Amino acid sequence: MSLSLKRPALACGTLALLLLSCTPTIDIPQERLDALGALAAEVQQERLMGLVNEIITAHGAEEPMDCTPWKEAPVIVNEEICFLTRQRSGAALQQHFEALGMEVQRQEAQVGFITLSNIIAELPGTTHPEEIVLVAAHYDAFYAGADDNTSGVAAMMEMARVLSGHRFERTVRFVGFDVEELRMLGSDAYSKQLPEQERLVATVVLDAIGYYDTRPGSQMSIPGLPAPTQGDFLAVIHNEPSNSLAADVYALNQALNLAKVVTLGAAGDGFAPALEPLLRSDHNSFWLRDRQALFFTDTAAFRNPNYHQPTDTVDTLNPELFRKTVQITAASIAYWAGGPL
Repeated sequence: MSLSLKRPALACGTLALLLLSCTPTIDIPQERLDALGALAAEVQQERLMGLVNEIITAHGAEEPMDCTPWKEAPVIVNEEICFLTRQRSGAALQQHFEALGMEVQRQEAQVGFITLSNIIAELPGTTHPEEIVLVAAHYDAFYAGADDNTSGVAAMMEMARVLSGHRFERTVRFVGFDVEELRMLGSDAYSKQLPEQERLVATVVLDAIGYYDTRPGSQMSIPGLPAPTQGDFLAVIHNEPSNSLAADVYALNQALNLAKVVTLGAAGDGFAPALEPLLRSDHNSFWLRDRQALFFTDTAAFRNPNYHQPTDTVDTLNPELFRKTVQITAASIAYWAGGPL
């Protein structure tokens, strides 16, 4: 999750916590629900954790990015800026996509003294390839970055494996965003170049989804905002234009009984002053441009004491609950993509 935000001045708005206590439902045949459940069951816990270790190893084998320009820039930065790695994890992500037979593109951009490279791969749709379901995770990380955001990258890699074994009506696009931790530069560059006519049916950003704590009092919240007190749930963060997508995830999870999901939403476009902590990831770049997007997260610093610390290591993750989070994510992506066929 990002150090800071890149957006215009926040507009006034009303904060709303939407727990969807009314329990929305999805009217789809039991046969398709069974197919979605079977697809979700293909997510393998051992493989997920193996991917986490692979990406952590890639981070550890790389010399951190030169932090001198940032330390000299007229902005407030923290010491972790000198422990950011990205190139080898990005290479591992690209190799994984290519090994699945997917064509990979690199979107490069120069932003100040940063040369960034977003990694893009697709599974083309069969009948509506122009309609896109996008799943994204940033591949840069501080230190080992097990939760933030090796968990999101590993989840995307495992979902690419699972989904590539099926066909879908719509195109599924996977994007690895670069330099999220430095003001979401990668997703900002990506969302800026999206053609207005390109139809994104759904967008899901995965950022810090592997840390869970079942102890009472383990979950913190924004002051004045009610939330569960046990950090054992997946938070699905959305703004008002993305309400229907969040309701889909909640209803699918109720039908398939995969994970513990809490939806957390805001009225309007989501840019109310009190909501700043909910905007610290790449979904922000889509919201800024009036695109629907959901943010899937374990809430990072509101739960995980290892956030942006050297202690963000693989042994702190909860493999079982991590797997369940990836399962409901895979089922949601497949549902929006119109499959599995």
